[in-house]
Amino acid sequence: MIEAWGLEEYELSTLLLAAGALLGVAFGVAAQISRFCLRRALAGEATQRSSAGGVWALALLVAVLGAQTAIYAGYVDVSDTRFVAGSLPVAALVFGGLIFGAGMILTRGCPSRLTVLAAGGNLRAAIVLLVFAILAYATLRGAFAPFAVWLRDAGGIDGAGGSIAGNLGADWGGLAVGGVVAAALALIVLRSGAKPRDLALGAVVGLTILGGWLATGFVLQDEFDPQPIDSLAFTAGAADSLYYFMLATALKPTFGLGLILGALSGAHLSARLRGEVKLESFENPAQTSRYLAGAAMMGVGGVLAGGCTIGAGLTGVSTLGLAPIIALGSIIAGAKLAFWLQSERESRAAFAPAE
Repeated sequence: MIEAWGLEEYELSTLLLAAGALLGVAFGVAAQISRFCLRRALAGEATQRSSAGGVWALALLVAVLGAQTAIYAGYVDVSDTRFVAGSLPVAALVFGGLIFGAGMILTRGCPSRLTVLAAGGNLRAAIVLLVFAILAYATLRGAFAPFAVWLRDAGGIDGAGGSIAGNLGADWGGLAVGGVVAAALALIVLRSGAKPRDLALGAVVGLTILGGWLATGFVLQDEFDPQPIDSLAFTAGAADSLYYFMLATALKPTFGLGLILGALSGAHLSARLRGEVKLESFENPAQTSRYLAGAAMMGVGGVLAGGCTIGAGLTGVSTLGLAPIIALGSIIAGAKLAFWLQSERESRAAFAPAE
């Protein structure tokens, strides 16, 4: 489709970088204004959880319907993506999701949220993102890669991959399942009490997922140089960005690099225009230790689970793949458990006798 769009004079890597950057800017602006984050829907006050949950649910609703419509129309083929192809690495998905969710609670935000915060001057978030990217790359291709491979092989079920829609054996299966999922998510949205503005921005986030699928799977597909099909993913994006900045002269820019740079730029522009840029740092050594531990857990867990709350959550689940659904469920379970343990600890500390 590159020639049909009149883009043949540009290198494919440049086009992928630009597409990622444009979608990243849109994501960064929408996420900065709406404070988009799954962690806010799982921890905190009930009103905040309900509102944040509604915004996140609407983003997932739009992502699922958009992706399944594009698949049904023949614009995108996700059958060879990591979300639906191959075996089902249950142990890696569950373990990775649990520790990622727990790390998300320790750092008070998922990687996408921390990217937005870092763009607004939050130095805690910036340091967490750096540690997160290092551990993610180490798990993808570095020192921890053998462990990741072993866990996937040891706890995997051969031939069990695929999607829920694929099991129906019909071309319209994705739309049918997507409609059911969308109806369930719509109930969450209607009961959330979220502001219309934030819901609209949540829909924008969902549209960026569709935009990623169309960009990599349709507009920028070259039959002479086929590229992996994917959409927004902050775990792989952060790892690829770190690697690129270290070895830029030997590498070509990627869609993930564009996503990270775009999200940082969009979020910073939004924060600057709204007067919300503010330098913040760690308050004490205990807080620093907690954040760094959470960053490491998210880096390792994000790779094992096949992505973060965006990569596995929105992008992955939009394919209706079994793997990302298990990963997202594990992330939520890990976050809930970690928040409960944290609350219990704080409660005991509050009522402990003074020494």
